Amino acid sequence: MFDVSSEGFSLDGRPLRLLSGALHYFRVLPEQWPHRLGLLRAMGLNTVETYVPWNLHEPRPGTYDFTGLADLDRFLHLTREAGLHAIVRPSPYICAEWDNGGLPWWLLTDPRVRALRCSDAGYLAHVDRWYDRLVPVIAPHQVTRGGNVLMVQVENEYGSFGTDTGHLEHLADSLRSRGIDVPLFTSDGPDDFFLTGGTLPGTLATVNFGSRSDQAFASLARLRPDDPAMCMEFWCGWFDHWGADHVVRDPRDAAAELAAILRSGASVNIYMAHGGTNFSTWAGANTADPATGERYLPTVTSYDYDAPIDERGGTTPKFHAFREVLEPFGEGPLPEPEPPAPLLPPARVELTDSLRLFDTLDDLAGPETEAPLPPSFEELGIGHGLVLYTGHVPGPRQPYPLSAQGLADRAHAYVDGIFAGVLERDGKTQAPDVPAPAAGAAVELLVESMGRVNYGTGLGESKGVRRVLHTQQILHGWRARAVELGHGTAGKLRWDTRPASGRGPVFLRGHLDVARPGDAYLAVPGDGKGYLWVNGFCLGRYWPSRGPQRTLYLPWPLLHPGRNEIVLLELDADLGTVPDAVEIRDGRDPSDGVFA
Repeated sequence: MFDVSSEGFSLDGRPLRLLSGALHYFRVLPEQWPHRLGLLRAMGLNTVETYVPWNLHEPRPGTYDFTGLADLDRFLHLTREAGLHAIVRPSPYICAEWDNGGLPWWLLTDPRVRALRCSDAGYLAHVDRWYDRLVPVIAPHQVTRGGNVLMVQVENEYGSFGTDTGHLEHLADSLRSRGIDVPLFTSDGPDDFFLTGGTLPGTLATVNFGSRSDQAFASLARLRPDDPAMCMEFWCGWFDHWGADHVVRDPRDAAAELAAILRSGASVNIYMAHGGTNFSTWAGANTADPATGERYLPTVTSYDYDAPIDERGGTTPKFHAFREVLEPFGEGPLPEPEPPAPLLPPARVELTDSLRLFDTLDDLAGPETEAPLPPSFEELGIGHGLVLYTGHVPGPRQPYPLSAQGLADRAHAYVDGIFAGVLERDGKTQAPDVPAPAAGAAVELLVESMGRVNYGTGLGESKGVRRVLHTQQILHGWRARAVELGHGTAGKLRWDTRPASGRGPVFLRGHLDVARPGDAYLAVPGDGKGYLWVNGFCLGRYWPSRGPQRTLYLPWPLLHPGRNEIVLLELDADLGTVPDAVEIRDGRDPSDGVFA
């Protein structure tokens, strides 16, 4: 039995200090789970913590996926086999720099859902139905049933968002009524408004921070004197945004703060112990001001997090510094860390096949939709990808500015089939002045979505463009075709399609021959932006000119002996940035690294 008291935690009557590390199963390929869990043990941890992203497991209403990367049941079995306790932090909301904080995009299409993360009846009806499917996966793994799950989270950092205690009570009751009988907990920042807004009477409260642990625990003790001290997220690194500097934290500084936490007698969960990767289109976004939602900051594909175990499972100086701090608190000598998979030798993959996006719309896009104003991605039934909006400027008229309001998030503009420029959210949202002859002018906007905001008041945003203006005049009468991008996209391409358009984004294909699969870093030369697939699996977005991420990590399980297919979608082809090859780098040169 796992018990919680003001003195701390105990398991079967024996005191237990929780030395935990965050490792998200959905950011690591299943074949790599045993290796990464073994590294947690080798670092000196006795527990693993993971979120559960609702949107990954229920991509469309009533359609569930618990296979492959989403096989939570298998992951929890492996955590026990690795000799680790487990902490599960289920949905509905997880933040985690994950698209929409884990909330499904399709919630925005249900008119009964008027608000998220509160006691809105429409929202909670979806949550309850999700819990009907999720909780039976978690419950058998509880320590009360012979498993290793010690605790389950009610909601995530709710004090950073709202004050609806009834919402938290509903979630807790829903978990209990479906079979969760281990202790429940909340986690919030240490400031008083976080803790008074996000905690639940009778439920363990924990705090999240990266420094000044003494102050954080003192704040927790003032408001919750009967709760044991635990840091549920010790931020030992940080995440990165496109266009910003790569964030790192000195290993000595992080290790010193970890030592201070342990000297105080508290338990800890290191966030992240191993970050992994935001595969496909799952990377989220933030805003510079969480209160107003202003200045959009999309998150990069890598979730390395400057964690002690790096993105490809290698040990870092921070790993060894943490191991030295943690070892005295363990039971016996620590196992030696196993190295990650070997790296492939450097190579150059020529991109020999090409296919314009506009020539393959019938294979990739859904049916055309007509509306007075541009419909959103959600209204068109897709979570992420591209939407081609086609409208008309009546004429004759002089040249006037063409602008996009509510753009989310980036668009290529065409006038009468000719490329007119790139528009960006919070950037250049106005194309060059556009004239219209007597017959008028055709306007096309190919809009790309980036990550949905995962923290603050910007949560639950729609993608697309709200309206398009020619000078001050709203343009009405739009046609839209949506292309969803993800793991299934590359398999739909017909490479024998006859070229026709000669414009717009281009798919490129090459082949990598390997004798034995290994890890690699993939670099796309040039200043382009796009998506990359390996054997049909979408690694994610690349944008080296914006940085700070320069290469994409390629995990070995995606490869097989022999010929492997690499496909790119280069969005900025009209800017002259069409790469002719993908470079395989082995990371030995400092310039080969993900954030070089």
